[in-house]
Amino acid sequence: MNCDLPESVSLGGREVPIRWDYRAILDILSALADPELSERSRQLAALAIFYPERRLLSPENAREALEKCFWFIGGGAEAEEGRRSRRLMDWEQDFALIAPPVNRVLGTEIRRPGQSVHWWTFLGAFYEIGDCLFAQVVRVRERKAAGKLDRADREFYRKNRSLVDFRRSYTQAEEELLKGWL
Repeated sequence: MNCDLPESVSLGGREVPIRWDYRAILDILSALADPELSERSRQLAALAIFYPERRLLSPENAREALEKCFWFIGGGAEAEEGRRSRRLMDWEQDFALIAPPVNRVLGTEIRRPGQSVHWWTFLGAFYEIGDCLFAQVVRVRERKAAGKLDRADREFYRKNRSLVDFRRSYTQAEEELLKGWL
């Protein structure tokens, strides 16, 4: 059993440093969700963010490098193929709701400049946040999607619609089309 927090991954038998701080991973997740980017551009952005020494990457190890990146983002677990679930959170939109309970679990302010927090430490704290505003928002999103809002859920949703509803991201072309209509 390896209990270390990795700061590098093995690519083709060679240890390659990675950006392991939670901020870098959130940047990767943001790039992967960017509707303006093609699939290839998303992958290249993930690699550029994750590997600070891009000279160590090559076309031959790009696939392995991407797999290691996703392995790391998953907390060291192998990705499950073909499993799609209902979208219940958005790291970028929900971060203001996630940071306070993560801070509580870790006993420190993770957003403080210069404060480094390993992604796996952040992820472990995230899994342990328990009952909080973010958990309520996710529960209401889940019940709303299933069409099973009870009276209390409907009241919470009415008061917190801006927290519960996902903000729609538009591509540049969609933005221009909407401006033309308005």
